[in-house]
Amino acid sequence: MLTYRTDFAGDSDRADVSVFAAQPFYIFQLGKGNYLRGAPIWVFDLENDNYHVPVGLGFGKVIASGSTVYNFFIEPQFTVLDKGPGQPQFQLFMAVNMQFK
Repeated sequence: MLTYRTDFAGDSDRADVSVFAAQPFYIFQLGKGNYLRGAPIWVFDLENDNYHVPVGLGFGKVIASGSTVYNFFIEPQFTVLDKGPGQPQFQLFMAVNMQFK
């Protein structure tokens, strides 16, 4: 997935915005509802020449219970390239998604 965000209106005394983001994603089915996954978001602040590029590899499990399907996952993400203040070196991405039949 690719996204580009920029400003085009508003107060002229505000800082300009020009941000490009890419999100490669990969999923490997292991069987029995188990899978490996990765979905890091690479962010490039073109206006300030800053960037953050993590990679991730996590584990997920899909479980059906009654009329609901649960999808649990946890994905550690490590930064491989970064420039600029406040860039994280490690992130932990986790979630529970539910699908109701």
